[in-house]
Amino acid sequence: MFDDDDPYLARVRELASAFPATAEKVSHGRPAFFTKKVFCYYGGSLKIDDEWIQHPQSIMVVPDDDDREALLQDDRVFIPAYLGPNGWIGFDLTADTDWTEVAELLEESYRLTATARLVKQLDESE
Repeated sequence: MFDDDDPYLARVRELASAFPATAEKVSHGRPAFFTKKVFCYYGGSLKIDDEWIQHPQSIMVVPDDDDREALLQDDRVFIPAYLGPNGWIGFDLTADTDWTEVAELLEESYRLTATARLVKQLDESE
């Protein structure tokens, strides 16, 4: 469900692996970045009118509740199948992607899913 040579995936890997104790696995056919819990999936989909719409070059992350509504107003954001009801969002990556914004989304999701010890370690490294 993904191309290992995808340049967007390479950049997401670079950003995600910068967080303490991050590992990668393939889950449900897609790369997943995690500590004890997954904080980012690469690629996603949603179902509209019984048709699956693929978003192969996207990230799925957990946003802070305070940011969720604002993010949902962005055309690049979608509510992914399965994870959406649990608060996750999808964010499409494009040629003009602001990678600083992607890094912030990844960090927010990491902070919401990592252990307190790892968050403290992240804070100390910044």
